[in-house]
Amino acid sequence: MEAAVQFPVVVAVDGPAGSGKSSVSKAVAQRLGYGFLDTGAAYRALAWHAEASGVETDDDASVVACLASFGYRIGTDPGGYRVHVGETDVTDAIRDPQISSIVSRVARVPEVRTHLIELFRAIIAAEVRPGIVVEGRDITTVVAPDAPVRILLTASEEVRMSRRAAELVGHDAGTTGEQLRARDRADSKVVDFMNAADGVTVVDSTELDFEQTVDAMIAVVADSIVG
Repeated sequence: MEAAVQFPVVVAVDGPAGSGKSSVSKAVAQRLGYGFLDTGAAYRALAWHAEASGVETDDDASVVACLASFGYRIGTDPGGYRVHVGETDVTDAIRDPQISSIVSRVARVPEVRTHLIELFRAIIAAEVRPGIVVEGRDITTVVAPDAPVRILLTASEEVRMSRRAAELVGHDAGTTGEQLRARDRADSKVVDFMNAADGVTVVDSTELDFEQTVDAMIAVVADSIVG
């Protein structure tokens, strides 16, 4: 008799820019011994690939066409992962402000989202650790709507702007705040990441420090799995 296929426990995390999704989710994954998937890196990597290929990112058909040559790979080790497009390591390049300014253009294309969602699901299914924390914009509702743990991590806009400005040393706080709001406005046209869907637990970190937020997320995971 064949052994039953074991799938990892999926912790789906959504939230707006500056909410701490990536850093908190990575810490949660490390504490639990789970894998970690940064879905936003795929959209950033595609934006990088499109720009490097001379693709006009305002033209949906051109963006869709460049998916054929988008050889995307990402690790799931929360302690340190690399992002590749083909043989090129783009881990650092995709965080460039220029890429941040155009990523919403590729993320809004329905065919892109469909393609990457299937890729995310394949990565999740292939995870060898007992669980995986997956963070992004539409994880709780589209990528993994049946995940046993679904969390919306949020914070007040003022706190999110302050945290993002602290991360981007040397950047003007006002400019950083407007970039954050612009990113939220653009992405909100595609997915609703500000409101929790049915069955999604809200963790508001406005009054919490980093470790307290990690503890709050882990408590949700524990309650959801035991429950």
